[in-house]
Amino acid sequence: MATTITRVVARDIRFPTSRELHGSDALNVDPDYSAAHVVLETDAPGGLAGHGLAFTTGRGTEVVVAGVRAYAPLVEGRTLESIVADLGGFWRSLALESQIRWLGPEKGVIHMALAAIVNAVWDLYAKAEGKPLWKLLADMEPERLASCIDFRYIEDAITPADVVEILRRNAGSRREREEELARNGYPAYTTSAAWLGYPDDKLRALCRAGTAAGWSAFKMKVGASLEDDIRRARLIREEIGPDARLMMDANQRWGVSEAIENMSELTAFDPWWIEEPTSPDDVLGHARIRQAIAPVRVATGEHVQNRIVFKQLMQAEAIDFCQLDACRLGGVNEVLAVLFMAARFGIPVCPHSGGVGLGECVQHFSFFDYVAVSASLEDRAVEYVDHLHEHFLHPVVVAGGRYRLPTFPGYCVAIHDDSFATYEFPEGEVWREPAAAPV
Repeated sequence: MATTITRVVARDIRFPTSRELHGSDALNVDPDYSAAHVVLETDAPGGLAGHGLAFTTGRGTEVVVAGVRAYAPLVEGRTLESIVADLGGFWRSLALESQIRWLGPEKGVIHMALAAIVNAVWDLYAKAEGKPLWKLLADMEPERLASCIDFRYIEDAITPADVVEILRRNAGSRREREEELARNGYPAYTTSAAWLGYPDDKLRALCRAGTAAGWSAFKMKVGASLEDDIRRARLIREEIGPDARLMMDANQRWGVSEAIENMSELTAFDPWWIEEPTSPDDVLGHARIRQAIAPVRVATGEHVQNRIVFKQLMQAEAIDFCQLDACRLGGVNEVLAVLFMAARFGIPVCPHSGGVGLGECVQHFSFFDYVAVSASLEDRAVEYVDHLHEHFLHPVVVAGGRYRLPTFPGYCVAIHDDSFATYEFPEGEVWREPAAAPV
């Protein structure tokens, strides 16, 4: 019996993280971690449903929700079986829709809305198969997995034959890597210790606590002022020691020349990478920065809008690390395109996870990458922030500085009903207080 998607439910959920400056950086000075959350209701017995989301930072989440609702008529009434039979075709039916796509195309708010729906479809598919998403992907035949990807605009960088070859390359040793991940997990780094708005005493305390908890890789925010960046970098290095990895993240604050000048000062603190040193759209600017600041490396991706820009960053040798975002790219299908391009160019993937629900999402791609794509942990780590995981039915598990292998079927982004009752905007309990309402 076919499973029909009967209704697309889109909700605006916001958490007041700005009150304690969690998530603060050089451009996002007061974010309220939020999400446009999607549920695909079905007629299947037992309440089978697909869940997806797109991460946002407060005001404007309602615009992404409106985008999801614009797509809803294209999804409601379709069967899961018909979608699964042609997952690539399903993606194109949304991304190439002749009227909605004008709002992008394949970028911005409408692309994030598409991502939330596409992610919910894959969650539904994985649940129907009784597998976590990473395992569903790893078990798919190479040709079928390649058929999920839209190769328009990227065929000069990767082809379906390349994807099949990459998947077959290390197929014989997959089980060994799965067993290793079950034992040891996947390397992670923490961003939670060094948000830009935290005072120095809090930075020290969090770095000490992180070191005691087993973290050996920390990321700090930079870009407000060079003087402050130097002071904070010195403080953090004092706490984490000379051997721990220290990453820096400018969140697009600098121009190209400014990034080069500032990193010439910050190099003294031995940063592993500088993240988003300038606009993510400036491919040639990234290339110039990368060449000028070596051996410090360049990482970018959380605001890269689609596979086409990622292709150019890789072709121009502009990045050392690919930080794909599961919800800014067009969902699972487009994430796969970027993951395989990175493998083709030999660039490590260290996904962006600095937002509500993103850790729950991207863990699957890093596990899949190690099991079936790159077969390598070298220069790879998944970002971790310790905020808001308690709102998810199946939150990520991180221990000793490593993500633990998820075993629950699906994508792990279903949210507790009680959390919606408290944090859904604008009717949730926390937002009904007059002092809490955003300006």
